Amino acid sequence: MFTGIVEEQGLVASVRDTEGGRRLEVGATFAGGLVPGQSVAVDGACLTVRACEAGSFAVDLGASTLQRTIASGYARGTFVNLERAARIGDRLDGHIVQGHVDAQARLDQLRRRGNTRFLVFRLPADTFADMVPRGSVAFNGVSLTVNRLEEPAFCEVAVIPHTWEHTNLSALHPGDAANVETDVVGKYVRRMVEARNSALSPAGHGV
Repeated sequence: MFTGIVEEQGLVASVRDTEGGRRLEVGATFAGGLVPGQSVAVDGACLTVRACEAGSFAVDLGASTLQRTIASGYARGTFVNLERAARIGDRLDGHIVQGHVDAQARLDQLRRRGNTRFLVFRLPADTFADMVPRGSVAFNGVSLTVNRLEEPAFCEVAVIPHTWEHTNLSALHPGDAANVETDVVGKYVRRMVEARNSALSPAGHGV
């Protein structure tokens, strides 16, 4: 589990194709404190540390991860948001982030008002359905609040200067993709409502 509070931006040092996927080496100041088997969120995607040394760690990307997330576009020199898994007893400064990316969103608009940036993302319809105004969402692993929703599938978030300066959201331009994970609580609520409605509908009464 993660909190959506990015610890640092890591730099992709190498990308190598493997059988059925890719291996990624990422530079990070905390890499020396990792051990194989631990989890690290890379742009919000929970990945397992395969190997580590002072200054860098390696993870394997499977076919599903490459398809669902922006990881297929990583190249040497790409900056990625990094967060180690939360520990019991830590402050939960963001929100509960599983590291299970739902989909890729596309940045549609970017504007600035004072020191705040407003980012509008277009999401897949299923992902948009899990969101509520003032709810939580993670873009590239960054815990943010849903500022506004607009049909058919647009989500606006506000990014404060500290977040803008310390995450790779500042590198996004309209048309760029970002990983999105909606609030896990909202997913369960939606699932329960759908199951209840299905049970109550005439089509739900089978023999």
